[in-house]
Amino acid sequence: MIIIIVLAVAVVVAGVMSWLAGTKKSGSVTVAAGDGTIAIARKLDDKGIIRSRGVFRMMARIYGADDGWRAGTYKITGGESIVSIFHDCTKPHANEIRVTIPEGKQVREIAKILEKAGVCDADEFLSACVDHKFDYDFLDGIDTSSRISGLEGYLFPDTYYFEKDSDPDAVIKTMLNRFEEKVYTKKIKAAAKKQGLTIDQTVILASMVESEATTKSDREKVAGVFLSRLRSTSGWKLQSCVTVEYAKGMKKAVISYEDTQYDSPYNTYLHAGLPYGPICCPGMESINAVLHPTKTNYRYFVSDGKGRLYFAKTYEEHVKNSEKLYPSS
Repeated sequence: MIIIIVLAVAVVVAGVMSWLAGTKKSGSVTVAAGDGTIAIARKLDDKGIIRSRGVFRMMARIYGADDGWRAGTYKITGGESIVSIFHDCTKPHANEIRVTIPEGKQVREIAKILEKAGVCDADEFLSACVDHKFDYDFLDGIDTSSRISGLEGYLFPDTYYFEKDSDPDAVIKTMLNRFEEKVYTKKIKAAAKKQGLTIDQTVILASMVESEATTKSDREKVAGVFLSRLRSTSGWKLQSCVTVEYAKGMKKAVISYEDTQYDSPYNTYLHAGLPYGPICCPGMESINAVLHPTKTNYRYFVSDGKGRLYFAKTYEEHVKNSEKLYPSS
């Protein structure tokens, strides 16, 4: 009788453990660099993907996953075992290539990075970004096919693991999934709404901030300048050089007057308001700068071409800064 009871209890315990060790629903999780088992268990639990943080942590220890987590965003299927999560998130796959996409890169630059790494063909990737359709809520209402590089702004900069000779659509979906995970959140959507911006407008502004500034402090000031101009009742244009450079596909220390007259919906010297679309793929610091800008009286800024910005409250002060930096222009 005792043996039967022990066996029955063991069966029940095994059943409960098996149930606890399975995932509740499908979803995705982003493992950031430096994340440990506790942080990952919390993320999975907060999203309702796992049933028990304790079981997850215990099995991670047994499986030996504690010290092997890899940064990345992972798709998880409802009903799969926790062990499969450990395998996907810790074990390198055959033919896998690690690729880092820096903040501020444009889609055409990302295509070259991917091709050089052996992930996919650059031209096929660029074509897919413009011509292929991707079903994401944050892309609803955006005609990506009419933008210079289609999905510019939405390929989230991060470290990824891809297989050699991947399908460009699969690569793009992975990067869009990361955007959804990191940017398209309740918190960020609420902050954008508070600023009177859509997610697309937030990304466009963030791409300009990313292209203009290199430090957190400067990014917040630049965002403040741009937002002040957008909200001005005086009809100020943004007059951002980086939008002209993007439209013309060039990079110059000082753009000319002729450059500012280039006919493009991206040219903020000619057209009021935001450019037609993002001009690069911004990182979280630039996105947060737009959502939490510095409140300032600055209305102008000029770059020294080496990453330092000089801000001014009046046009006269701005002219003086510009003449000091570029006396011959």
